[in-house]
Amino acid sequence: MSASLPPLLAGIDSPADLRALAPAQLPRLADEVRRFLLATIARSGGHLAAGLGTVELAIALHYVLDTPTDPLIWDTGHQAYPHKILTGRRDRLESIRRQGGISGFLCRTESEYDTFGAGHASTAISAALGFAVAASRLSESREVVAVVGDGALSGGQAYEALNNAGSLDADLLVVLNDNEMSIEPSVGGIANYLARVLSGRAYSTVREGSRAVLSTLPPPFKHLAKRSEEHLKGMLMPGTLFEELGFYYIGPIDGHDLDVLTATLRNMRKIRGPRFLHVVTRKGHGFAPATQNPLAFHGVSAFSLETGKVEAKPAGRTYSQVFGDWLCDTAQTDPTLVAITPAMGAGSGMQGFAARFPDRYFDVGIAEPHALTFAGGLACAGCKPVVAIYSTFLQRAYDQLIHDLSLQKLDVLLAIDRAGLVGADGATHAGAYDLTFLRCVPDILIMAPTDERECRQMLSTAYRHPGLAAVRYPRGSGPGAEPQAEDKDLEIGRGLVVQEGAECALLVFGTLLAEARPVAEELGYTLVNMRFVKPLDTELVARMAGSHRLLVTLEDNVIAGGAGAAVNESLASACLSVAVLNLGLPDRPIDHATQAEQYEECGLDSAGIKQAILQRINDK
Repeated sequence: MSASLPPLLAGIDSPADLRALAPAQLPRLADEVRRFLLATIARSGGHLAAGLGTVELAIALHYVLDTPTDPLIWDTGHQAYPHKILTGRRDRLESIRRQGGISGFLCRTESEYDTFGAGHASTAISAALGFAVAASRLSESREVVAVVGDGALSGGQAYEALNNAGSLDADLLVVLNDNEMSIEPSVGGIANYLARVLSGRAYSTVREGSRAVLSTLPPPFKHLAKRSEEHLKGMLMPGTLFEELGFYYIGPIDGHDLDVLTATLRNMRKIRGPRFLHVVTRKGHGFAPATQNPLAFHGVSAFSLETGKVEAKPAGRTYSQVFGDWLCDTAQTDPTLVAITPAMGAGSGMQGFAARFPDRYFDVGIAEPHALTFAGGLACAGCKPVVAIYSTFLQRAYDQLIHDLSLQKLDVLLAIDRAGLVGADGATHAGAYDLTFLRCVPDILIMAPTDERECRQMLSTAYRHPGLAAVRYPRGSGPGAEPQAEDKDLEIGRGLVVQEGAECALLVFGTLLAEARPVAEELGYTLVNMRFVKPLDTELVARMAGSHRLLVTLEDNVIAGGAGAAVNESLASACLSVAVLNLGLPDRPIDHATQAEQYEECGLDSAGIKQAILQRINDK
């Protein structure tokens, strides 16, 4: 592949090759990396806009740092595609997010340059602080750098780490990749010049000297002088918050100016302790369609480089869209409804609601714990909160789920998107555990729909249920069952026998019903849509146990502690003896692939389900 690459990029197989270039060659390399990234993602799809904005930043960091000896920790992977290109994965970039290919996120097993794995935001500073403290304890000379996006700073963990780092005085550099702010005139040549000067040794010496002078003053004069110094700094510099947390702040600087970036990074290496570099980049930089609409080019399928037009996606209403339509319709008739999302409004299908009911729509940022407790406060005060949250992100708010919602018996609906396997986003975003960790929460209602119509029906049932309730549904489209706006509520805790059969009963929780149906029809087995994970329809389970030799439970959750485990517990509690086969996700992470490929790998497609059942029967 390297024969068709532009000349500089063809010679970059590792950051060591990059560091052999002359500074004057770096802008040309940046242009080659950007064009390569664009051409590759145009063919294969993937995350694009953020990576286009970090080309120069990735080059500067690897040019100045001695990676991987110097740990470089990126917060999530959306911004790290240029990093992957520069660290030996250039020729595999087209395989990104595909089965057997490289991950769309940071993965320690993939490369020694992915120092810390990350798919969820706001973790990099905590991890980098760990590296920095370990280096100090082991007397190792390392420059530890965390790169965080401005969105990650909406997450509380980032501030917990900043607060801790400032108090430890650790040798840590935090680079803020600020890609939402436009580059204002004040972030031009003069500001960049000041950044170089302020990060230089002379300013550092003067600043330390001023601290020494202040330390010799009597307390009243010292306090006055300190307040005056802080007032002047606050007028001149935007980093007062980070300074107060104990960081040496520099910026903002132009994140697309390689001369400024490399000079500032070199100067900041000479300073010890916690440092904070504010870099302003632009999402989609270098590709007009992406700069004009960065949200559309955040994660994108194949598209035309000439027009920026994205290839048409398959038709079909997604479960997220079903939820969005239900949300708008319900809000139209219930003024107490409020909707909350932790920075996943578009992915959760809430654009229409946000436009129609802006005063009842709350995007709280990457702050899942806050989202749930905020919902609890709203519920206490008479509102009816609906929290739209991905299954994988609900994991981050487990204490709030129990302490702030369940124990206080609050009336909150959790609309849990991306349940089960999610395809190209892989293990970090899989909704593989929610049934397990939700089942043990007291007084919670848990439902899993088999199709779009039942999804809407369950949302209405859960909304009118006076207490904590959860409806979990998968990524993507369903089988095409048209939702009905006037469907009656479901009877709580009652499953539905879809097909009567003999010998074996398939008890299905959720959308795997579509895969189980042809197996039941071919083999003449009973097929049951269980609908409710909690409360479980124990009467129906007992009836199936009494009339079949084998019960098979199916779920798109890990087997350990999931819906199948609930069936096992029910049978044991009733002292019923029957053979049971639990089918679900295995006790290991499932790597990125298409959803169909992932479910086939787990034996949860029709062929895998049939094979598992027949093998169990033949083994008896």
